Amino acid sequence: MKLGWRVFRQTPIRLLWKFCWNFCWPNLWNMRKFERRQQRGEPFFPAFNMISVTETCNLACSGCWVSKGGRKSLTAEQIDGIIRESKRHGSKFFGILGGEPLMYKGLISIFQRHKDCYFQLFTNGTLLDDEVALQLRKAGNVTPLISIEGLEEESDRRRQANEVYQRTIRGVRACHKAGLIFGVAASICKNNYDELVSRQHIERVAREGAAYLWYYIYRPVGADAHPEQALTQEQIRGLRQFLVRERLNAPVALIDVYWDEEGRAMCPGATGMSHLVSPSGALEFCPVIQMATDFLNSDASNMTELYAKSEFLSGMRRQIAQNTRGCILMDNPQLMVRILQGYQPRETTTRGTAMEEYARMTNIPSHDMAPELIPEQSRPYRWLKRHYFFGFGAYG
Repeated sequence: MKLGWRVFRQTPIRLLWKFCWNFCWPNLWNMRKFERRQQRGEPFFPAFNMISVTETCNLACSGCWVSKGGRKSLTAEQIDGIIRESKRHGSKFFGILGGEPLMYKGLISIFQRHKDCYFQLFTNGTLLDDEVALQLRKAGNVTPLISIEGLEEESDRRRQANEVYQRTIRGVRACHKAGLIFGVAASICKNNYDELVSRQHIERVAREGAAYLWYYIYRPVGADAHPEQALTQEQIRGLRQFLVRERLNAPVALIDVYWDEEGRAMCPGATGMSHLVSPSGALEFCPVIQMATDFLNSDASNMTELYAKSEFLSGMRRQIAQNTRGCILMDNPQLMVRILQGYQPRETTTRGTAMEEYARMTNIPSHDMAPELIPEQSRPYRWLKRHYFFGFGAYG
């Protein structure tokens, strides 16, 4: 109740209306449509599409899957086409990723063209100034999700740049000043665990005006992976216990994309709930598995057919679900490589070394904690997890 009242007081009525009308009700209906398609064996189309609009980024973070110096981008025609095709299937909510998506010219115009949709903007926040925040307010259908990877010292280490924390906080405050509904995200690793998995961090984020706090588990991928920063099984269990406990009275909504209401592990890609469109126009299983056999045409008008006929994506969903409820990249990367090799996909990165990176990986703990499950204690969260889960797995 306190969270709802705080968001109501700080958010303009128009933005609250857009959130309810464009996001809440359509997503509930879309999930029902997706479940019916799955139950009836109809041609596959995911409940949600993540769109990585560009590889370009103004930072070079450790453990990021995006190629440093990459310049691939989707065209505006392709992005419009992705949205149109998705709306045909009842899907009106999109995660917008990069690189840094705010480096994509014309992005806010795309939001404005699709007034009946709702967008979650995954951003490092360093380019989110007062002017950009006011443009997002004018669009009315965007919730920025700003990543904070630790306090001052850890943010600079992870981002491999100076004063990143303060620059990010300026972006947070610009969103608050503009009255946006926005969130803060964190990819939890060993170095930032104590700083960010804490009540103090929750309250800090609430004081800055965020409506939600999104926790991810660090996945060591890319050319600068740092696998030594991956969480131990005990730390993952501790994170789950922390989320369940703090959800009972936290001043912000606490989000994860890993566990259902009973604490069973989930993979959004394996369930078919979401897939990614990469900057090269590839339909990818998830952001960290940068392989594909299916590519959009110039206006994405072939998207529905690609999803319906993709042996690669259907095979990945089936084979991964048969072997793990967690993240196969972490649970068994060698098995993942063998599955990938069976489909002879094309690598979609600029750096061209992803398969070699996967082959060097070793098993590390993932979020599947069976049989020692930790169910949700909060009734609202149990209901939301059961009926409204829209898993992303788009970050970390």
